[in-house]
Amino acid sequence: MELRIRGERAVLAGPGGEHAREVDPHKLAIGADLAQALHEWARVASAVSADSGAEAGAVVSQRGRQLAGRLASVMGTTVRFVDPVTGADTVVEPPPPAVARRHRFVQAVLGPPGPPGEPTPWLTGLTVSAFIAAVVVVAMLALASAVVRETSGWLALVAAAFVTAGISPSLWLIRRTPILRWAAYGAAGGVVIAWIGVLVIVF
Repeated sequence: MELRIRGERAVLAGPGGEHAREVDPHKLAIGADLAQALHEWARVASAVSADSGAEAGAVVSQRGRQLAGRLASVMGTTVRFVDPVTGADTVVEPPPPAVARRHRFVQAVLGPPGPPGEPTPWLTGLTVSAFIAAVVVVAMLALASAVVRETSGWLALVAAAFVTAGISPSLWLIRRTPILRWAAYGAAGGVVIAWIGVLVIVF
């Protein structure tokens, strides 16, 4: 199977480039995210030529190979990537089944990888996560302590469960958002740590 562009659309062709068909998430079962990424790459690639500079061509080629790798992983078959800038052919093999399953699980939880060349702000992100985790831990422990002091331990457990159930959907929804995901990671970690403290306070 060949991955190439036709106009501003990404297409998959059979051996020798025959029977080219446009990438369709419904017909190919590759998912809307990957299909959209392929067509966005095709639009950028169609605007980049050999005269656009080596850096622009390299970015298009790198992104194309990355998407070809994702396509091979999703479809479980070899994909022949035809570079729209240089015309070079690259054969991309699908990963072993265990690696493919782990890759799909990571993408399902954390979302698809960002654009190539975009650095991950580990220091800033982890700092935000640690701060949010500390706030959540202090808040939940304060709530549990107050409820235990005024009523009973079982009501403290119920209150902690309500707080956890209340924020979990929001954390799940923002887990892929580029900036807010760090707050989601911190809040999720804070809830887990806080539950240890809640159990200690109650029992």
